Amino acid sequence: MSRDHVQSAERTDAESAGAALGDAEAPFLELLARGASADAYEQPVLLARAEAQPAEAIAALERAKLLALRVRAELEGRRRREAELSALFETAHDLAGLRDLDAVLQAIVQRARSLLGTDVAYLSLNDPDRGDTYMRVTEGSVAARFQQLRLGMGEGLGGLVAQTARPYVTDDYFKDDRFQHTNAIDTGVRDEGLVAILGVPLMLGHHVIGVLFAADRRARVFEREQIALLGSFAALAAAAIDSANLLAETRSALAGLERANEIIRDRSAVIERASDVHDRLAELVLRGGGVHDVAAAVSQVLDGTVEFTEAVDAPTAPLEASRAEGHAVRHDDDWVAAVAAGGELLGALVLHGHPGLDPVDQLTLERAAMVTSLLLLARRSAAEAEQRVRGELLDDLLDARDRDPRLLRERASRLHADLDATHVVLAARLDGAAPDADQEAAARRRLWSAASHLAATRHGLAAARDGGTVLLLPLAAGDTATDLARRTAHQLGTAVHEAVTVGASAPVQDLAAHPDTAAAAYAEGRRCLDALRLLGRPGDGAAAEDFGFLGLLLAGDRDIAGFVDRTIGHVVAYDERRGTDLVRTLDAYFTCGMSPARTKDELHVHVNTVAQRLERVARLLGDDWQDPARTLEIQLALRLHRLSARAATH
Repeated sequence: MSRDHVQSAERTDAESAGAALGDAEAPFLELLARGASADAYEQPVLLARAEAQPAEAIAALERAKLLALRVRAELEGRRRREAELSALFETAHDLAGLRDLDAVLQAIVQRARSLLGTDVAYLSLNDPDRGDTYMRVTEGSVAARFQQLRLGMGEGLGGLVAQTARPYVTDDYFKDDRFQHTNAIDTGVRDEGLVAILGVPLMLGHHVIGVLFAADRRARVFEREQIALLGSFAALAAAAIDSANLLAETRSALAGLERANEIIRDRSAVIERASDVHDRLAELVLRGGGVHDVAAAVSQVLDGTVEFTEAVDAPTAPLEASRAEGHAVRHDDDWVAAVAAGGELLGALVLHGHPGLDPVDQLTLERAAMVTSLLLLARRSAAEAEQRVRGELLDDLLDARDRDPRLLRERASRLHADLDATHVVLAARLDGAAPDADQEAAARRRLWSAASHLAATRHGLAAARDGGTVLLLPLAAGDTATDLARRTAHQLGTAVHEAVTVGASAPVQDLAAHPDTAAAAYAEGRRCLDALRLLGRPGDGAAAEDFGFLGLLLAGDRDIAGFVDRTIGHVVAYDERRGTDLVRTLDAYFTCGMSPARTKDELHVHVNTVAQRLERVARLLGDDWQDPARTLEIQLALRLHRLSARAATH
């Protein structure tokens, strides 16, 4: 069979496979469009098997099913996160306009139950006078005894949470012996029929004022994200209680003071000011504002300069004190409010030049810090989701070589990447040795995070792979793979504060239509990375063209013509323009052991002619052309040039 016939057959097979995959996607796209359940995605495959369709068609359906289920899971995850953030923002807005504490707490419990999908949710508050906790709000409860429960400190799961100020979760309450069971509590829980219970503390500073619960009447494992979400609702509930207590204290103070009118005006102005900042913060959150917008809004309300700073740039002692106490802390003429979430320190809000701060303004600064932490967590969640999507697309380019080019282009377009542009595949790895496995894993995560950020800003892709990272970056006009590799090594090294070595492939094109190219380019980039490390060049970046004749072994396409041109191209071009014999003279010179006297006999010319020609060669190739490393490359290039010239004449 002729080569044209083979290529035609291969194109026909590829077109048939692409058409089959396209046909296979149709039923699953319809299922995605109408929001079908996960079980429904098995029906097209089962129907195809019942109809005894070809194995290729069934395989295409299986692949399309897996892709559709992945898209469905991603969509459901995003909808869930949007619902969670929306509920938190709505609750924050309720808190900003707090009028009825019972209504706000009831809304918090209702939303917690809805988002976590539990049978029951409830909230208990500590009673300092009696030294126990009591039910304050319930949602979904049907047992009167349960709704009237009181728990001593340390008794039951809720008493343990109130005593230790830590979240506790059990997937089977009656089989869990970590907390103290009492007859009264167990009877109430049994009446309600609860099995799995999650409890998180309501904190004001470092004091526990109550517990927020979510519970199911069946065994269930609560995920880390669900525990964090309930903790966020608990923080809002504590804030609502704190605000309500502040209002109650204000009213009580006004009633007992002789200058009632003056105090009422002052407190009303302060409360109105606090309500104003709460409304502003809620509006900022709802319209997608950032942390600096929050700082600007609080600056206007407090009549000062508020700025957000990273944790490393904030004063250490007051920052740690603020995180431990849960309140803003004075530092010289400034106030520092820690921005923290789940024990992680994210930064600080610093109010400058405002030493005199009344309690309500201090509370306003603390509320702003809490809203800032929510915004940072939301931004991080969105960034991590985008990083995962970019990594999955690059993994598919490197591994799944039967992907539909159209779908690859669409996925890349949603990430603002263009697979039809010229790209370079770069393999990056840290060079420092970590003391232990945990620190090494942390260093790799930092490298992946920095690479993902770089890829996002450069409209490329990045993924963790083979103990390092792989990047797919577009090549700008006038740029080279070497320039891009060195720049990437510098940028990643600066980001992670460690030496990062980067090996680059030659430029590649049309990756969507030819996914094999990506895998081959990655292999070439890894070879260049290994060569840099073997040559003792950590923290550097290079492509195959930087290694001379060694680059012929590293390059995936064995660019012989490029090597010859880079090595003796100026001499060859000079001969072609002037009709001289510099290439022949060089060949004879090396054949005669680099002896001008023997070279003139070989060429039948005067020795001065040989010297003049070699001087011309030096001007074209550089004064170091006779160094051992250069002579080896030049001799190899001469031989390859001679072989290619012979091949061209036959």
